[in-house]
Amino acid sequence: MSVRQGYFARWRGTEYEASPDGSQVRLYLPRPAEGFTAATPDRHVRVVAAAEVERLAYINTFCTWRGERFVVLGEYEGWLRVEYVGGKATVAERLGLEIFDRGVYQAWAPRTDVEDLREEAS
Repeated sequence: MSVRQGYFARWRGTEYEASPDGSQVRLYLPRPAEGFTAATPDRHVRVVAAAEVERLAYINTFCTWRGERFVVLGEYEGWLRVEYVGGKATVAERLGLEIFDRGVYQAWAPRTDVEDLREEAS
């Protein structure tokens, strides 16, 4: 399972990374495709009417690590960047998490150590 974080849209039966913008949705691909314009060499965009999009959702990936719930922000070579969502500073400190910002605690967790990796859409 790959880690997804952000908007995703289903358009014409295919799912894309997306960015809603009022009555339009920008769809993204990492490679050239018909109807898509290169924004960078590895980022191609197509703007479609929001009414044409079959589904638009914000996807978060969650996991359990060391018995606590985390949102997964990214991944790199077998490690997951996780952010504690339990809201208890004492638990975050006990877990030895890094203070990223006021009330925000993060860490790198070995992918093999996390459990219940799952996506939730809103």
